[in-house]
Formats: sequence, C-alpha cells, structure tokens
Amino acid sequence: MARLASIDTGLFRIPLDVPLSDSTHGVMTRFELVTIRVRDEDGAEGVGYTYTTGRNGGAIADIARREIPEIVAGEDADRIEHLWQKVWWALHYGGRGGPSVLAQSAFDMALWDLKAVRANAPLWRLLGGYDPAVPCYAGGIDLDLSVADLLAQTDGNLARGLRAIKMKAGRVHMAEDVERVAAMRSHLGEGFPLMVDANMKWTVDEAIRRARAFAPYDLVWLEEPTIPDDVAGHARILREGGLPVATGENMRTLWEFQQMISAGGVSFPEPDVTNCGGVTVFMKVARLAEAFNLPVTSHGAHDVTVHLLAACPNRAYLEAHGFGLDRFIAEPISLVEGSAIAPDRPGHGIGFDWKGLARHAG
Repeated sequence: MARLASIDTGLFRIPLDVPLSDSTHGVMTRFELVTIRVRDEDGAEGVGYTYTTGRNGGAIADIARREIPEIVAGEDADRIEHLWQKVWWALHYGGRGGPSVLAQSAFDMALWDLKAVRANAPLWRLLGGYDPAVPCYAGGIDLDLSVADLLAQTDGNLARGLRAIKMKAGRVHMAEDVERVAAMRSHLGEGFPLMVDANMKWTVDEAIRRARAFAPYDLVWLEEPTIPDDVAGHARILREGGLPVATGENMRTLWEFQQMISAGGVSFPEPDVTNCGGVTVFMKVARLAEAFNLPVTSHGAHDVTVHLLAACPNRAYLEAHGFGLDRFIAEPISLVEGSAIAPDRPGHGIGFDWKGLARHAG
C-alpha cells in the first residue's frame, strides 16, 4: 500500500518570451502553472500540473490546497480510480468543471506519476506501452502575426525538427484567413500536414462557410470551429463543411466526449490531460475514440501527454504547445524525424527546476 502522506501545491505566473494571440483569448503575455506534489509514507513523490491562459490560477490552487488534501487524507495512492471518484463527487456540487476539474486533473496526474515511479517504469509503459515515438506538430499561437512573420515562425519550427504545423484562424474577414492558409500551404508544399485552429470563434454557419473556403488547401483538420457546447452544430460543420474536425480541449468530462463522438461531431477527439480529469480520463477518452474507430490527438502539456499517446494504438498527433516549460525542466521533450519520443525515465520523467519556478511564484 502506498498511503498518501502529504500534498503540496504551487502557483506560478510565468511570462511568455513573446506575446501570443488567438481569436478568443486575445493577447496573452503570461500563463499560470499550478503544480501538485504528492508523497507517500515511503517518501516517493509524484508531480502533476495544470495551467491557465493567465486567469483563475488562484482558484485552482485554492481548491488543490484546501479541498483535495482533506478528501484524500490517508488514502492508498495506488487506488487511483477510487480516488478519482471520491474527489469528483466530493467537489461535484460546487464544481463539475471549471477550477475544480483542473485541480483534480493535476492531482490525478501526480498519482499516476507516483505509481510509475514506485514501479520504476516510464508512464507510457505502465499505461500499455504501444510505441514511444509519437508524431508531433507545432501548435502555433499566431493569429496576429503578419504573413511574413507567420512563415518565419514556421521555419523556426521546421528547424526544430517538427514535421507538422498548426496555425490560427479567426480574422474578422474570411479573405484574410484564406490568404494566410494559402500562404502556408504554398510555403510548406503539397502533402505537408497542416492544421487550422479557430479557437471557437465562429457560428456554425460561418464555420461551414470558412471550412469550404479552406477545403482546397488539404488540411488535416479544422480545430474548434465553434463553441464546445454545440454538439449538433459540430455535426453540421463536419457534415457540410468538407473538412475533418478536431475538438475537445475545452471539454471537461468523459461524458462530453461521449456526446460529441456519438453525435458524429468530431473526427479527432482532442483531450487535454490538464483539464479533462487527468490521466485517468484522458485514457478513457482515447479508448472511447478507438471504439468509434477514431484517432485521438491532444492539447497542451506535451511533456506528459507524449506518454499517454505512446500508449494508444489510435494516436494521431501530439501537440507541441506554445506554453512550453522547457526553461523549467531538466530534459525537454526529444524530437526525432518529426516524432516526440516518450522518455524511459521512471514516471513521466519531468524534473522541474523548483528554484527557477519560485521566482515566478503567485
């Protein structure tokens, strides 16, 4: 038995080297990182984290500090499914999403890290061990860049070894979006994997209109064309727009994914391990997608998510996200011929620079 002995929470507000922008969040100058460190009675430690685009980190950290330790005090850390259910239902009435599920996601991730550390196994092997080399794309946050700067950013990502690119859409005028997509296709050449992300910007009719305008440019997918709550709308966009659809980064429960998948509203389910309920729920979403013969992709937290997709035979692409932690971790993700390689270190293998993070404590 790995009885829980302590849970420590950290909140850090990390400035971005370059301000980033998309169609709904505006200009982002920082992101917030909330960490949870769990220790068992033998002194073994697991680490989990979640993040925000700059707001609500305090609420997440407060739930992690005030609520979760009381709910799970003295419990067996190996009973992860039991703990997930216990935390979910304890927080459900005042939560059922929002800051509560982000805090729970970080806690669940920490439990899985601890379990793998105790087993002296990398997380991807503990979860099933399909293939450590996961195809990876650069998740550009670049809506306000000029075309020239967009192409320069793309060249930088290509130089890093990435062999698939995602760009933002959602300009006021459709012609501007089309111009940018056309420029990227011309720059990358035919057949190069290119995705477009609208960050929930459009109505269903507008999304269909723009999807049809993007169709000649051979996109892998159109991401988040409208709000995640509109399940029927996503089905219409997929059916009438002529492009595959990716969505899920703003879905907070397994049941939301079930509704979207069952309705035929998504081609690439896209959970984020830091906000969907953690590793436990991410893997359930991946298996649900597999049952519907769908590939699963990811959003954010690539240093952890590489392990999860490395355990999935139906994985598509890992997103290398713009909110990277490279400057605060010992061994950033490794890229080989366009694939991210899940490390063989025990647990998820992320060694945080806690002293460096402390300079940004919130």
